[in-house]
Amino acid sequence: MAAVQESKKRSRKQYSNHAAKKQRGGGARELEVGMQGILITCNMNQRKCTAEAYSLLNEYADKLYGPEKFTEEEEEEERNSDEEEKEEDDDDAEAALKKEVKQIRSSTAKKQRRFLAMESGANNVVFVRTLNIDPNKLVHHILQDLHTTKKKKSRVILRMLPVSGTCKAFIEEMEKYLGPFLESWFKAPNQGTFQIVFKARNSSHAKRDEVIKVLAGLVGNMNPKNKVDLTNPEYTIIVEIIKNVCCVSVVRDYVLFRKFNLQEVVKNDREPEDLPSRVENCEEGKEESAKETESKSPCSEECSAGTPKQESTPTDDPIKLE
Repeated sequence: MAAVQESKKRSRKQYSNHAAKKQRGGGARELEVGMQGILITCNMNQRKCTAEAYSLLNEYADKLYGPEKFTEEEEEEERNSDEEEKEEDDDDAEAALKKEVKQIRSSTAKKQRRFLAMESGANNVVFVRTLNIDPNKLVHHILQDLHTTKKKKSRVILRMLPVSGTCKAFIEEMEKYLGPFLESWFKAPNQGTFQIVFKARNSSHAKRDEVIKVLAGLVGNMNPKNKVDLTNPEYTIIVEIIKNVCCVSVVRDYVLFRKFNLQEVVKNDREPEDLPSRVENCEEGKEESAKETESKSPCSEECSAGTPKQESTPTDDPIKLE
């Protein structure tokens, strides 16, 4: 038990030191096409959100994959980190140069860590890049445990969304990428009920209606037995666009786990019929409740009627398509 606590303490401290050094001039890393990871939302306090994310992700990753191993150089850096953080900033050019060289030497090793926080490109959203870890499996494992134990383990983290794939946020690129990406779940003989959740932040590259129509066509062509279900779908296709990057994942239990909201999932369960899409999302406040209406068009009334009024406002509504 003591070893586990020490490991968690070391990981939190190490990543916190890394974040502090990055802000002092280590250079910002940003979400890019080709990455996998986890989008984590919060209200305002992104630094604390990042610290909580590292702690939570490492706790459950240790259970699934075993503790992360560090090199001797990283271990030495950790032993010296406490003293370095207590020292006042030194204006001496030579000392500053030595510090810079040390950071450069360790940068390659840091890039190989299983979790690395990056700039997402949107306020109140942190992107944690994962390496050699299935973000979908990890996030589902976390939410399953929180849902079962009802034990609250975060104060500022709101939602935790896996990002299994990324592509450019242009409709042509998205169609080209999402076709092969979705086959694992929806191409015959595979099939399932589904819903689509779409949100765009700081982006005007891809219109909501266009993305919905593309996804509807792709899923429908893969297997006509794929049907929409807003009440309790087997799969939820999550599309998050930030600037020019489209983040996508296909998850299970989106309704059961309260839209993957860590604050909501630990609350007492409600009856299944009370769960669908009327669950409030405390991080946005601007999201509309999904309307369980029948529609034969690729975009429901909610989508077509609600979009013009909120064209510049991010939305995260389940879209019913048939």
